[in-house]
Amino acid sequence: MSDNVKRRDFLGYSFAAVAAVGGAASLVAMKQTWDPLPSVLAAGFTEVDLANAKPGTPSTVTWRGKPIFILKKTEAMEQSGRDLVIGSDRFTIAIGLCTHLGCIPAWKETMWKCACHGGEFNASGVNTFGPPPRPLDIPPFSVKGTVIVLGEEGPEYKQMAQA
Repeated sequence: MSDNVKRRDFLGYSFAAVAAVGGAASLVAMKQTWDPLPSVLAAGFTEVDLANAKPGTPSTVTWRGKPIFILKKTEAMEQSGRDLVIGSDRFTIAIGLCTHLGCIPAWKETMWKCACHGGEFNASGVNTFGPPPRPLDIPPFSVKGTVIVLGEEGPEYKQMAQA
């Protein structure tokens, strides 16, 4: 064989190797673009078990980047049509953003208070004082036993949203 044939074979094999590596890299890049972004995966459903909730002490979970307030009400706290009732327990579930300017209110013994402009929300999430124009918003949820699934619209959510 002549040197030209060997050189052509080497160039052909080199080209094929580069093309194969480029093709594989393209397939990897295409798969990454088809996979959902982490922010989309985080925006899915969040399950919260209410069985261990302590009366009068709210907990906060994050759903779709927003704080969600969950409060198991004590006997002394007022009842509301916005309450989630599971057995003999009553819960407040609300998006923890003030409906005035979106600040995060803090729990102060019996109510949420917004430090920015003095807005107050009672234990049911209803605005009672200050500039907030409406109660705290209720996130969509469904109930499965003592577990709520944030992100699903169950009948309990629809009933509370109408109240």
